[in-house]
Amino acid sequence: MSRRRRLLSTGLVVAAIAALGLLVLRGVRSLDAPLELAAPVRFEVPAGARLSQIGRELARRGVLAEPRAWVIYARLAGRAAAIKAGEYEIEPGTTPRALLEKLVSGQVVLHSFTIVDGSRLEEVLSALRHDSDVRVTLPEDPQKLPAALGWPSGTAGAASPAGADGSAEGQFLPETYRFALHTSDAQILRDAHAALVKALNAEWQSRDPDIPLHSPQELLIMASIVQKESGVPEELPRIAGLYLNRLRLGMRLQADPTVIYGLGARYDGELHAVDLRTDGPYNTYTRAGLPPTPIALPGAAALHATAHPEKTEALYFVASGLPDGSHVFSRTLIEHNAAVARYLAHLRHRPPAADSGTPH
Repeated sequence: MSRRRRLLSTGLVVAAIAALGLLVLRGVRSLDAPLELAAPVRFEVPAGARLSQIGRELARRGVLAEPRAWVIYARLAGRAAAIKAGEYEIEPGTTPRALLEKLVSGQVVLHSFTIVDGSRLEEVLSALRHDSDVRVTLPEDPQKLPAALGWPSGTAGAASPAGADGSAEGQFLPETYRFALHTSDAQILRDAHAALVKALNAEWQSRDPDIPLHSPQELLIMASIVQKESGVPEELPRIAGLYLNRLRLGMRLQADPTVIYGLGARYDGELHAVDLRTDGPYNTYTRAGLPPTPIALPGAAALHATAHPEKTEALYFVASGLPDGSHVFSRTLIEHNAAVARYLAHLRHRPPAADSGTPH
């Protein structure tokens, strides 16, 4: 080979090495260059996705300018197999190196699901079914829920302090739960049940010693009634004290929400005299004591109010008719009848569209 050719060949090799060096340098520098994003980008890493697929998709979405360099770095750093599936939010200014660490540490986007105080189980199941972030696995029928959650037959839940009535009603604490995308409805309810067990146990252990309740399950049932009787948080301890007074004296609770719960789909929005006279396990007008199960999901405030009720002599209450949804409490039937008369007079002098509670 002539000297000229050797020099030309050597020059090409040097040029190639220099070009490769520039590519490597550009790739290395790109790892710490802030991503040029106009807004946060949501990106989902599918389960089982290969690193090269992730890099290509990030490049297609305009996130990575140097996807090959990012993939090579991840492999050399031993991080390729450590990336976790899930949904991520990539903020403007994030570097590719920081993005890799985010995927490796599993810093996924958390969604939220809220169980509202006083909800019924069927309402919660319906809300879960219609939440696009939740993976639906549970049956629609609340009666089939204990088996679907894997609870032992004839119990209200694994390691639950509740009674062995087999019902899942009331067994989940109203709260906002955070979860990763496509978390199952079963997992969310397991978390809510664990929260209920913890809260109920704590309230039972610290309860006022003179309340006429004999088990955490009875506390849960009474709390569900208290929860449904008022939307005014400040009233919960007084309502709890009132119903516990009735229970202590052997009076029937005469709680409308229990009758409504027992009617189920037959409830047309109003309680009729025949409903109050028709006997059933949830009719606290015809039967003494507590109903067999909770009638709703009581919140932490209702649980606490029932375990620590207000010391009151009240035995009756009726809606005040005020916009705040409050009630008038009475110690004697004579006082109560007068309060009911005032309430009925108030109803006659306001627009027919307004509505309020019934006397108790």
